[in-house]
Amino acid sequence: MSRAANKLTETAVKHATFGKYGKRTKLADGAGLFLDIQKAGRYWRMKYRYAGKEKLLALGVYPGVSLKEARAARDQAKRLLAENIDPLAHRQREKAEKIEATATTFRGVALEWLEQVHRKTVGPTTYPKNERRLEMYAFPKLGRLPIGEIEPADVLGVLREIESRGHVDNAHRLKTLIGQVFRYAVSTGRASRDVTADLRGILPAPNVKHHAAVTTPDEIAAMLKKTETYWGTPTVCLALKLAPYLFLRPGNLRHMRWEEIDWDAATWTTDATKNGEPLVVPLARQAIALLRELEGLNGNREWVFPSGAGRARPMSENAITGALNRLELQGIMSAHGFRAMAKTVLTERLGFRTEIIEMQMAHRVRDVHGRAYNRTTWLPERTAMMQQWADYVDELRNGNSNVIPLKQGTNA
Repeated sequence: MSRAANKLTETAVKHATFGKYGKRTKLADGAGLFLDIQKAGRYWRMKYRYAGKEKLLALGVYPGVSLKEARAARDQAKRLLAENIDPLAHRQREKAEKIEATATTFRGVALEWLEQVHRKTVGPTTYPKNERRLEMYAFPKLGRLPIGEIEPADVLGVLREIESRGHVDNAHRLKTLIGQVFRYAVSTGRASRDVTADLRGILPAPNVKHHAAVTTPDEIAAMLKKTETYWGTPTVCLALKLAPYLFLRPGNLRHMRWEEIDWDAATWTTDATKNGEPLVVPLARQAIALLRELEGLNGNREWVFPSGAGRARPMSENAITGALNRLELQGIMSAHGFRAMAKTVLTERLGFRTEIIEMQMAHRVRDVHGRAYNRTTWLPERTAMMQQWADYVDELRNGNSNVIPLKQGTNA
């Protein structure tokens, strides 16, 4: 190194602040290295020439990068120049290679799939759960591996660890997610196949747990009467009354926004159902009345059911379940159980077609050619069904559990 190098000292650099000079100042250390003192901070730079052109290489920000570290970086750049390699081009090439390598790891592909595909095809509560599931269980063991080199045994090791803790259901869910990431990798040319296909039947069968629900007229009538006695906050009380009329997933209900309601058309358009497809929900007269009552309470909020803990969040996902539990309905009725209740009665007692009910429950429904129906399919029929269902619910709530619908459903 020439004598002109290493002019600065740690003390001089430490005290070389913008306030000291009152203007942008450059302190040379020699051999091209200098400290660029600006109002925004102190930056290490290296001036050099390559192929007859003067260039500038950024070496970091002081004090994050010390004088000693800046000199080491300068010396490395000098060695590259001695080999006729442009330090700036070398850094850009390394960065590109690092990005490319990251993009082909399991973690890189999974994060891309989460953002580009999964976020757009699942509901607002499902996405963060699945993202967290990959972060906790898959990334620690598989994250840094090139996805094209991962073998079935690698995935099985991750799943077995979860299974050994007694979380068989979670192992199955993770296997499904990993399979979706692999299929995305195949479609984007970063893997040749979905290795989870080789693990079919390896894990024990999941423990299927059905959501508690009442389905007979007498049971429904008793449950509805009990919900009328709930003593909680007005928002949760009204949510508990509205849930039986709409029977969508609890996550969709609590994420309802005022801007999604069309009062003139008496519809609510939810854009993020679990299957990723939007849905128009016809609102019966009873539902409109409850929403008007809620409007008087929460009409100045974004959410129809805002959280009591803050305006920026919707009601807790456990709010309705908690209310049912406090009414001593735990094991008898759950927030998700309103769906099973409605599906059973609409099919067995009111005689509506299965595809109409499935569409209203935001399940993915396809025609005979495999095409998915859009969100407005069978809207007139669903409008009539939702009103008939609401009337039937009211009859049960009012004590007539033997009610026979005056007008049968569309199968009649």
